[in-house]
Amino acid sequence: MSLNKNCFLIVWLIFSNALSAETLEQAWQQALANNHRLKAAQADTRVYDEQLYAAEGLKLPSVNLNTGYTQLSQTPTVKANFNGQSSRFVMAQDGYWKAQALVTLPIYTSGQIEHTINAAESALEAAKQHEVSSELELKMQVAESYIAVLRAEGALTVAEKHLQSLTAHNKDAVNHFNQGLVAKNDVLAASVEVANAQQKVVAIKNQGDLARTHYNQLLSRGLAVPVKLTAKFPSKPDGSLKELTLKALNQRPELVVLSEQINALLQQAESVSSSLLPQLALTGGYQYEENRYQVYQGMWMVNVGMQWKLFDNSTRHKERAIVQQAVSLKEQRDEMASTIRLQVRQAWLDSQETIRRITVAQQAIASANENRDVSVDRYQQGLATNTDLLKAQDLRTLSDENLNNARYDAALAVLHLRYALGIL
Repeated sequence: MSLNKNCFLIVWLIFSNALSAETLEQAWQQALANNHRLKAAQADTRVYDEQLYAAEGLKLPSVNLNTGYTQLSQTPTVKANFNGQSSRFVMAQDGYWKAQALVTLPIYTSGQIEHTINAAESALEAAKQHEVSSELELKMQVAESYIAVLRAEGALTVAEKHLQSLTAHNKDAVNHFNQGLVAKNDVLAASVEVANAQQKVVAIKNQGDLARTHYNQLLSRGLAVPVKLTAKFPSKPDGSLKELTLKALNQRPELVVLSEQINALLQQAESVSSSLLPQLALTGGYQYEENRYQVYQGMWMVNVGMQWKLFDNSTRHKERAIVQQAVSLKEQRDEMASTIRLQVRQAWLDSQETIRRITVAQQAIASANENRDVSVDRYQQGLATNTDLLKAQDLRTLSDENLNNARYDAALAVLHLRYALGIL
């Protein structure tokens, strides 16, 4: 018996934990931990991190080892004349090994390496900010889905309340008809309203199931996992519209991404241009060539070399192409800044509007409840028609729906404003 109690307790704890109210912050954490698109963005960041290491490696010495065996068809021989007599001397073997170990260190590259490193650093920062942007976008999608679930639950509560009221009125209409107080038309009209309300409940339940399915999909978990949420949301950011707009322009990662990409392209263009200027490198190493006819088969060597492309039209066009890519991104950045200004303004106005809507909806509910109660009382006394009562029921339901929508529209407006500021 004790074992059965313990098993029941364990099952109850697991079930209760599974259905414990989930906060928006918890939803965000789970989505960020499991989202495949975000993982792809993180992988992209690691790619650019490795590219930066590769660019920095250009400053370091490079070591090259090469070896090989050569077999000639004839033995290398020198023909010479001494005092009018022709002589031949063997100068090398017809088969020999050759090995070489060289270390090359760039001494001066006219800024080519430095610009390449700067471009890689900007590209890496752009990738990091793109990752932040992906996180913000995912969190906004989760927040919208989160609110959609709560909105559907609130709408279901309103619809079921409306159905209960209509069901009670239908019973009153039947009783009044049986007593001969009303015509059968009242009963039929009330029955139709009950059926319509039942259909609405069914439709809203389906909407709720779809909302929960989409929510679970965003969190990368089973689509049928039970969902229980708490209606708690972040606060509205302080500041005037102008102040919030400036914050958004300074904080939004999308603008930073474009700015860093522009800088990366300009640095690449400088690197390409620098390749036309003098390039100096120091090379040193050891060289061995198997040759029994040679006094020294192995020798150390050192070399300082310079390369200077005095003319290369292809490189100039490549540089200009990269610069034009940067110009294109500048235009995109200006367009993005304009879009962000619009997003902040729209979200800020929506938050102002929804606050007023909540106040009006609350006042309307008080009036609608009183109107409905009066209509019920008058109908029971035979002083009001069935139409008057059904209209009062509809007005109260409409007020409840308006308040439900206003509350979640207000929460959504604040979240959109925080997203526009880049601070979700």
